[in-house]
Amino acid sequence: MIGRASRVADAFRLALEEAHTFVGATAPNPPVGCVLLDAVGEVLAKAAHVRAGQPHAEAAAIAACRAAGLVERIHTAVVTLEPCSHTGRTPPCTEALLSTPVRAVWIGALDPHPRAPGVGFARLGQAGLAVAMISELDHPDAPELARAAGRLIAPFAKLSRTGRPWVLVKTALDVRSGMIPPPVAKTFTSPQSLAHAHRLRRGCEAIITGSGTVLADDPTFTVRHVADHPGRRRRLAILDRRGRTPGAYLDAAAARGLDASLHTDIPALLDKLGAAGVLSALVEAGPTVRQAFLDAELWDEEVVFQRSALPGDPDRVEVRTRLASAQP
Repeated sequence: MIGRASRVADAFRLALEEAHTFVGATAPNPPVGCVLLDAVGEVLAKAAHVRAGQPHAEAAAIAACRAAGLVERIHTAVVTLEPCSHTGRTPPCTEALLSTPVRAVWIGALDPHPRAPGVGFARLGQAGLAVAMISELDHPDAPELARAAGRLIAPFAKLSRTGRPWVLVKTALDVRSGMIPPPVAKTFTSPQSLAHAHRLRRGCEAIITGSGTVLADDPTFTVRHVADHPGRRRRLAILDRRGRTPGAYLDAAAARGLDASLHTDIPALLDKLGAAGVLSALVEAGPTVRQAFLDAELWDEEVVFQRSALPGDPDRVEVRTRLASAQP
């Protein structure tokens, strides 16, 4: 069965890739990928959830199969998140799967909503399908794949559990671990790090900064070094207790497609973002705001870019996750 397990593992990696393409585009829904296989493990279709209100990944993959005349060959579904079993803006994914000849379903992570975990899993099992978690796959990569599925939906899980978004802190350091760029410069990181940072920005629905950063750098907070999600309009939350942010900056931000607003309290801001369905918020600010998030333990993950001391060497990139955020 190792050959079959390898086909499922490969399909799951493909499903993760599909889902990651739309991280930052699906809020308030989570990013999800689905791959459909035939009885020998050949890929019939792959799809992802593209945007809230659009078909979920399972329904989109089934539609692709139908369009290609392959629906009768569907045997196994590999999906990064437990198929939903309730009717919202779209029909239940469990029923979409059950409308096909599918016989087996591999799931990356259970639905993290307090009222939902295991409901879709049980519905499919009660209908006679073989349903299992990817962590149970007889393959050496199974633990890694399960962790990747969990990280993919970590922002959705946190919002479901706490009502607040996943807080990602982006930190750029020079060779001496300072955060202030040299005169007439806005950054000191490499082009590769800039592209990485803009991918992080693309993957979030909100950006949090401080009035000090606004006054010092006049930042645009647009996605530039990578392609952005079409039509994405982000929130820009500026922490400004002294009312220093110029009105002209707020107007310019709106013209760039940002919904800018001023705030004085971090916990209250996170509550507002969560109530608006924001899954991930990226903190791009100076040392004072950054430290405020770290000291209050209101962060979930930090990505640190540090300039190399050797010209031409790549920046060092370190990812830290707060222990409490790593728990399911």
